[in-house]
Amino acid sequence: MEVLLSFQCALWGLLPLVQPTAVMLSPMDESLYIRLADEALEAAAVWLEGFDPDEVDFDTTDGVVTIEFSDGVRFVLNRQRAASQMWFAAGDRAWHYNWDPVSSTWVDMRDGHEMFANIRECVATKIGG
Repeated sequence: MEVLLSFQCALWGLLPLVQPTAVMLSPMDESLYIRLADEALEAAAVWLEGFDPDEVDFDTTDGVVTIEFSDGVRFVLNRQRAASQMWFAAGDRAWHYNWDPVSSTWVDMRDGHEMFANIRECVATKIGG
């Protein structure tokens, strides 16, 4: 778990923005899904700890990380157990991510972009950075 968590944290700043074709993966074992999803949520929380809480705050509950900005706007990253996906909602946009075992990360099911890169970009755009 620590290796994957370290890898996921590294993705925040090191992954190139690759745009592969849409990804549709076969269903995975539920216990594997829960482990991978929880590791992704933990990686997001670790990353968010680096922000000034007056600018970007966050809260974690079972299967959900809620990001709240100083103006009250909220973004939500959550497990979607029934679909074995991670979902991220930011403003009026939402994305569904499948686990890609080849790249060992969560990728968008429509255009293949990487989840952490998208979260990083959405947060940066929101705070003007």
